[in-house]
Amino acid sequence: MAPNTLLKGFSSDKARAQRVTAAASPRGSWLDRWLETVSDLARLKERHPMLDAVIDEIDGRRIRIGDHWLYDFASCNYLGLDLDDTVIQSVLPYLEKWGTHPSWSRLLGSPVIYEEIEAKLTKLLGAEDVLALPTITHIHMSVIPILAGSGTIFLDGRAHKTIYDGCQVARHHGAKVKKFRHDDPDHLQELMSADGSKTKLICMDGVNSMTGNAPDLRQFASIARDHGALLYIDDAHGFGVIGERGSGELCDYGMRGNGIVKHFGESYENVVLVAGLSKSFSSLLAFIACPTQLKDMLKIAAPPYLYSGPSPIASLATTLAGLEVNEVRGDQLRADLHRKTNTVLTCLEKLGIATPNRSGFPIVEIPLADHQDVDEVGGYLFKRGIYATLAAYPLVPKNEVGFRIQVTAANKDDQIAHLVTVLEEVADKFTLQNPSKVARWSGG
Repeated sequence: MAPNTLLKGFSSDKARAQRVTAAASPRGSWLDRWLETVSDLARLKERHPMLDAVIDEIDGRRIRIGDHWLYDFASCNYLGLDLDDTVIQSVLPYLEKWGTHPSWSRLLGSPVIYEEIEAKLTKLLGAEDVLALPTITHIHMSVIPILAGSGTIFLDGRAHKTIYDGCQVARHHGAKVKKFRHDDPDHLQELMSADGSKTKLICMDGVNSMTGNAPDLRQFASIARDHGALLYIDDAHGFGVIGERGSGELCDYGMRGNGIVKHFGESYENVVLVAGLSKSFSSLLAFIACPTQLKDMLKIAAPPYLYSGPSPIASLATTLAGLEVNEVRGDQLRADLHRKTNTVLTCLEKLGIATPNRSGFPIVEIPLADHQDVDEVGGYLFKRGIYATLAAYPLVPKNEVGFRIQVTAANKDDQIAHLVTVLEEVADKFTLQNPSKVARWSGG
């Protein structure tokens, strides 16, 4: 179906998706109740061109859906390495040497490329050791239960869903799970002081995937050490973007892109860092930075190492090439990313458009005053050639429904300028939240 057809009637007949899904289940069943909960998201998926979209072609950060071209502000390839010639050209020599896919589990046979990647990551992070596995989700599901044992997990109330799922697996293996208020070290301290478990694990995000903000890692690391606990951080959106601070930094993101631990000048004492190469480094691979003793134990205890198929050779090749690019010109890419993101944030500030982003990092959420307007706002963005991430209920609470802009170094200046123009139009045509309201609910 052509985009122009998809755009028709966003504000009419909003119950269509509910009627379709309700007909598929008995009235009053658990499935019916669940479908009612996700009806907003189901409606958008059914009718909106920016959800479940088939992208027919790309041209840099332009994408084509049907016959409609848009500027892409939904990509997580923050450094633009997915389009970097050096990275792209690195793939063929590795394919010629290794084929397309090493089909052994890593326990059975681990190509030396993994060892090279782990050594480079260990050096970049300044960690004791690193273990690479296919995805962050694999790591959460397998490592959190191992680290928690039969102890207590203290889970940030807004931790990523994949962390939450890993904690649920741990609960089934005997762990207790207690939630603390998002980015609230005092509440965490209170819960931990009242808990008598010998094993304590704190699970939380680094750079938050919706607000774009990071917790004050120093406070949480201090609490972990005071209680003999382990702090488990998922820095999927921070690694590659933020890094250590110093006199040679070109922007507030810091240097080297070595993640949240170094950005806050922290050590890895009682800290385990999990991150991926799928965002800034545009490769299907993830890792856990941890002590060598834990790495060795995970090699015989973590199912993804024992059983899972590994990442394709192309992803391993682009990881190595991306790490080399990061060494040579990563800070220049981050400075460019910072400049472009700052242009967007300055526009929002001038227009009085609310965003919870206080960090200046390249994730910019814009909440709506009325969550039901998400259809029309999304349709207007699409019509004006802006592809963004729609944040619908129940993916976010109703008072946070809106859209998310993700800036990358590969977005050109004319694309940023067009985005600013469209944001001005959106502010004029729709009711958005005011900054004071967002300041109350964002929390970090």
